[in-house]
Amino acid sequence: MNREELKTILPHREGMLLLDWAEARDGIAEGVYTVPADAFFLQGHFPGNPIVPGVILMEILAQSVCVLLRDKLQAGQLPVYTGMDRVRFHRPVRPGEIVETQCRIKRSMASFYFAEGTVSVDGWLCAAGSFSFALTEA
Repeated sequence: MNREELKTILPHREGMLLLDWAEARDGIAEGVYTVPADAFFLQGHFPGNPIVPGVILMEILAQSVCVLLRDKLQAGQLPVYTGMDRVRFHRPVRPGEIVETQCRIKRSMASFYFAEGTVSVDGWLCAAGSFSFALTEA
């Protein structure tokens, strides 16, 4: 799915739509995002040494896993982060780098979903963790 197709399942728009492309196959979601040098989250994080904040990396993962829910999302529902667990950061991500995500849903309970995933750049693990989210009424 390209950015325009992603907008049909994600409520995020420019500035916070953190995927250029994503696809789901065999229960695995993969996503790609090229970090722009002028991204708002790099302004001040850190001057002269810009690094993508960890919370942004986790947001990229959450957006990636939503492609697995494309058939479950009903009109008026909004996927909302509810938690993160065992998150670890292994390598900083910098402007211009191409972030690749891989995640899967481990289990679900009613409208709650529990997932795990990784963020990498050029095959190097940058972040990993488990997270949960819920489908709520918008």
